[in-house]
Amino acid sequence: MKILLVEDNVTIAKSLQYAFHKNNYELLSALTINAALKLLTEDIALVILDVTLTDGNGFDFYLKNIKSKNIPTIFLTAKDEEDNIVKGLNMGAEDYITKPFSTKELLARVNKIFLRNKQKSIIEVKDISFDFNKMLVLKNKEIVELTPLEIQILMLLFLNINKVVTRNAILDNIWHITGNDVDNHTVTVYLKRIREKLNTDIIKTIKGIGYRIDEE
Repeated sequence: MKILLVEDNVTIAKSLQYAFHKNNYELLSALTINAALKLLTEDIALVILDVTLTDGNGFDFYLKNIKSKNIPTIFLTAKDEEDNIVKGLNMGAEDYITKPFSTKELLARVNKIFLRNKQKSIIEVKDISFDFNKMLVLKNKEIVELTPLEIQILMLLFLNINKVVTRNAILDNIWHITGNDVDNHTVTVYLKRIREKLNTDIIKTIKGIGYRIDEE
């Protein structure tokens, strides 16, 4: 799943490339509008677009080159004026985030957009079903009682079917729910609880890396 980042700050771009790679996303980076135009020929699933660029305006670039392609877009800017936020959303953007921002918050927003736009609302693996619309987990069509944090972890695994989700990626995605510091032991404990409640072997442990659910 390819994400296009259009951001002229090299430090920010490199930092986001590293963070997104850790979270199983392929992030293509462009420092200018001209470079971004070339990358738009790729199969881009989402655009993170800085409003103020060295060779043009992000709003204009969105209207001329992105909106017609129906690619979900998050505007990224140092400006936090209400008018700019309203302008971006009225154009059809999915979201808007201002600098300085938390990389974890941006990742959370990206995950929500992909979840919201996911074509397949229910994914089934063996006897377990994940309903993305209702945020319910079912085993043989019976609801499995999970906590919000357990559902968040399982959702991340189902969103990445056939791909390894690293322990760090899980930590990055649950920190805002727990309200406390979380560590590798936290992940181990919650995965153990999830497996016990599901009573199934669909979650595979990739030793030293993370976890994976494979589509049958």
